[in-house]
Amino acid sequence: MLNVIGIRFKKVGKIYYFDPGEHHLSVDDYVIVETVRGIEFGKVVIINKMVDEEDVVLPLKKVMRQATEADKRKVMENQEQAEEAFETCRKKIEEHHLDMNLVDVEYTFDRNKIIFYFTADGRIDFRNLVRDLASLFKTRIELRQIGVRDEAKLLGGIGPCGRMLCCSTFLGDFEPVSIKMAKDQSLSLNPAKISGLCGRLMCCLKYENDDYEAGKREMPDLGERIETPYGNGKVVGLNILERLIQIEIPEVERTIEYTLDELIEEGLINVKATK
Repeated sequence: MLNVIGIRFKKVGKIYYFDPGEHHLSVDDYVIVETVRGIEFGKVVIINKMVDEEDVVLPLKKVMRQATEADKRKVMENQEQAEEAFETCRKKIEEHHLDMNLVDVEYTFDRNKIIFYFTADGRIDFRNLVRDLASLFKTRIELRQIGVRDEAKLLGGIGPCGRMLCCSTFLGDFEPVSIKMAKDQSLSLNPAKISGLCGRLMCCLKYENDDYEAGKREMPDLGERIETPYGNGKVVGLNILERLIQIEIPEVERTIEYTLDELIEEGLINVKATK
């Protein structure tokens, strides 16, 4: 087991593990570390976490030092220069008539590289653009094409629920979301109803999915026949979260609602431990 700290380099970015070494750090401290991109400025979000060696990329890099006020000022200066670089790059994109949308610009802490994030429908030949930018900024240039979910995470916004986007406020990583999750939750399959600002399925479909899957294992299936005191009926409706089952009974021309516990207690269905 290794003692690690977790560091974020963006407000809601992925958490990376580092060796704290001899440094005594607390959550919300700022540190300087070495990464594959170079020297970076990050924020401590996890401390004193024990992880298995196979869960980290070895050798684990150590924290170089705790950030100083001068480091924080340098980060602010980098952000200001990134805003200027954004406008410069946007104009160059227009000059080269490139079908791409510039989303964000980022300087690495040591200013050895500028990263330009963009979206596009297909592949873009931006070699001439890179040459122009390199001659202007006199440093390494990286153009990184991102997806629409990453674009929403960078730009932020307000979702259909009226709250700030989950991806831009607390989700560190995107988890796979499928249309099956919407079906299991009996949601409308209208894309306008279940899609976020990015145009992809809403991340929040994943939040309750485990509860729905666990509930479905206990509940009877739609269309299943159940013998009730009122006659033989068919399951026509399920409320998985509230554990309610609607059974249509043709003999009495009624639809009766039972709780799952009532059906089990009355011996009308078996506990589906093996389903």
